[in-house]
Amino acid sequence: MTSNPSSSASTYDVVLIGGGIMSATLGALLRQLEPNLSIALFGRLDDVALESSNAWNNAGTGHSALCELNYTPLRPDGNVDISKAVAVNEAFQISRQFWSYLVETGQIASPRDFLNPIAHMSFVWGPENVDFLRRRHAALQDHPLFEGMSFSTDEAQLAQWMPLVMQDRAPGQPLAATWHPAGTDVNFGALTRRLIQLLQGKPGFELNLAHEVEDLKPAGNNEWDVSVRAMHGGAERKVRAKFVFIGAGGGALPLLQKSGIPEAHGIGGFPVSGQFLRCTNPDVVARHHAKVYGKASVGAPPMSVPHLDTRVIDGQRGLLFGPYAGFSTKFLKSGSWLDLPRSIRMDNIGAMMAVARDNMALTKYLIQQVLQSNEDRMKALRDFVPTARKEDWELITAGQRVQVIKKDATRGGVLQFGTEVVTGAGGSVAALLGASPGASTAAPIMLTVLQRCFASRMPQWDARLRESVPSFGTRLGQDAQMCAQVRERTRKVLQLQG
Repeated sequence: MTSNPSSSASTYDVVLIGGGIMSATLGALLRQLEPNLSIALFGRLDDVALESSNAWNNAGTGHSALCELNYTPLRPDGNVDISKAVAVNEAFQISRQFWSYLVETGQIASPRDFLNPIAHMSFVWGPENVDFLRRRHAALQDHPLFEGMSFSTDEAQLAQWMPLVMQDRAPGQPLAATWHPAGTDVNFGALTRRLIQLLQGKPGFELNLAHEVEDLKPAGNNEWDVSVRAMHGGAERKVRAKFVFIGAGGGALPLLQKSGIPEAHGIGGFPVSGQFLRCTNPDVVARHHAKVYGKASVGAPPMSVPHLDTRVIDGQRGLLFGPYAGFSTKFLKSGSWLDLPRSIRMDNIGAMMAVARDNMALTKYLIQQVLQSNEDRMKALRDFVPTARKEDWELITAGQRVQVIKKDATRGGVLQFGTEVVTGAGGSVAALLGASPGASTAAPIMLTVLQRCFASRMPQWDARLRESVPSFGTRLGQDAQMCAQVRERTRKVLQLQG
């Protein structure tokens, strides 16, 4: 993608830091709502979407809780808690609506540029897990957001849904799966590029690639001085911003700390790296057409739930299995080994030590993952694909994730899984921290940023917001009629199934 850092402007209404799906989504939303805003985006790499938004750096799951078992925990009373699953699905429906609006208005030529229908499945084995999945299906099947989900323990049906997974599977083990046709595979890299192209096509937007934001300081009047350095040549530049969004993935935490806002005090980060096994052998790929999620190992973080995914990237199909978790002190895949130690400060060290104390199971799990051999990885894969041959699969490194650590009055500190928006300085700065479901819920997360940071403009933006997100302000899980309308409209516009 072409950078255009030739502008002589030194003051912008909005500065976006980071070249991924979050900055691109916020920029696109703001451009729909107020076309005259001056916006500058600074990305430290030579193109957009090269970190976690890159297609092979994530699993591409349109996270909607159709298959992710970690969103439906079992309560002590034996019932399945579906509240988080409902919230995640509602969030994804907002993303679907925004994407549909861009397709309907001709701003994105075809949803196939970044989105493909792929059935979402949950798959378990063993009596206890089969019972859990049956309870989960019973709790979800009548909810309007999950209508159309099927459950089966019949091996013939399972073989129809996932032939590669069932081929040559040892008999006698209790198996169960759920299947939903409305799942998606999302190329967030392609979507990011489409959104940036939309912004570049309008006046008032400046794309600065290979430019690293090194510092962020208050400039008075709720404005910010942003210090930028060119990655090639080292030229330095300082710009003034009325609003700053820090959407730099794992790199957001250090910049948030440099901002000095009180809301950043006590926040730390725990980096988790990951790897996948990838298959592009067309004979193998042709026998699997689903995203199949299992249950996480004891002590594993939620983002490490094993899954076998069909991927469609630039028209080519492939399979991805993993993730295999690991540990790195980098906050970005292209970051520095000093990222973690540099982030430790007096205000967050207590919380980080408390998290280390309380998460020994996670530490043990990560050590085991780091020490895995290739044969260990293949053994895990063969739980899903009994016929897997190592010559068909290659190991690739996924994007880096940084989980949020926050102070806690009772425990000293807690490790959070998910995403969190931190805002401060009268709404003139916002940062996005955390990981999954992340990219899938970029649109609702950015609507949260708008509500917190542009509250005075929301009344005048309301009509335009409802054009792009008709359910804005409505809980779809509590409005069956609106839910049905939204699902059907977006299904047709985005050319999805179910």
